[in-house]
Amino acid sequence: MAAKNLRLVFKRLFKFINHVVAALFLLGCLVPYLNPASWWFMGFLGLIFPYLALLLVFFIFFWWVLKPSVSLLPIICLLIGWKQLSVLFAVNKLETFTEKKDSSHLRILDWNIRSLEGLSNKSDKKRIDRATIPATIITQKPDVICLQEFNNSITQNNLAPFLKDYPHYYFSRDFKRDNLGYEAGTIIFSKYPIVDSGKFQFPGKASESLIYADIETPKKIVRVFTTHLQSFKFSKEDYEGMEKLKNNEDKALPASMGIFDKMKSAFTKRGEQARIVRDALDKTRYPSIICGDFNDVPNSYTYFHIRKNWQDVFLEKSLGIGRTYLSLTSTLRIDYILPDKNFVIHQFDMVDEDLSDHLMLVADVSLK
Repeated sequence: MAAKNLRLVFKRLFKFINHVVAALFLLGCLVPYLNPASWWFMGFLGLIFPYLALLLVFFIFFWWVLKPSVSLLPIICLLIGWKQLSVLFAVNKLETFTEKKDSSHLRILDWNIRSLEGLSNKSDKKRIDRATIPATIITQKPDVICLQEFNNSITQNNLAPFLKDYPHYYFSRDFKRDNLGYEAGTIIFSKYPIVDSGKFQFPGKASESLIYADIETPKKIVRVFTTHLQSFKFSKEDYEGMEKLKNNEDKALPASMGIFDKMKSAFTKRGEQARIVRDALDKTRYPSIICGDFNDVPNSYTYFHIRKNWQDVFLEKSLGIGRTYLSLTSTLRIDYILPDKNFVIHQFDMVDEDLSDHLMLVADVSLK
């Protein structure tokens, strides 16, 4: 009798957990439609959405063994969330990236180079020769290069290594310091002439921007956008706080509140930035590509609002979840190359050169 009662309690507990997970998952399905500038808490649901989906898959098999009729609930939830799930996983035959490019194709390279300082592992920094990153990029033989967290100064001329092969560029210069002419931001380099360029500054005193360059390719003028959206700006202390949370230490609560506030602020700012980006994309008169570090996952409002009906080179040509940011969790695909429907995507690769906390993205496209 006791064993029967225990099984009953066990089933009821798992049903309750299943219903809670299902409710959160269905709420998470609204993330792409609710701007975090107003609905900031939806940003947190977007981050845990893949894990909620995995729990629902577990419950399908769990209830299929114990009580098959109950497995309908997680199945229906996953079907409702198919639109959000479809951007999390790429399902293609994985093909080897061909380094030799067809002369009619345009090779786009996008990379957050982390201020050219080297790979970051929480509190540790691997210092590198600053010429290493430019040399690594040029080896890929791109036609257009989009970089985030680029900087230049009188004492450290980081433009020079590129200018021989890429004499045309547009630099956002979002952040400046009076000493030694220091400037930082996003940059677009091109082997082809840039006939026009521009910048859309995001709101805020210390904020980055969306930039574009109209590039005169052999076939037609193509507009390339790049941007670096608001990050969480986690510090060394924040990473230490995350470790305290994992270890259930007494000082974990104050640390978690600081992390929470930074995440809330970032979700809110990215909602407004996504609107600015989409407005700019809608007004372009040329075949266009946007790439950059969006600092947000594919099932987020940021991604869906910016992408709209444009293509995602990862979903078209890759396989798996496509992690592009190497810290925190294994589900963070936050860097993108998104061409509009005027382009054919030929190949794509994510390159880990062990030089940044982001992977390098390389794609070959051509105009239809």
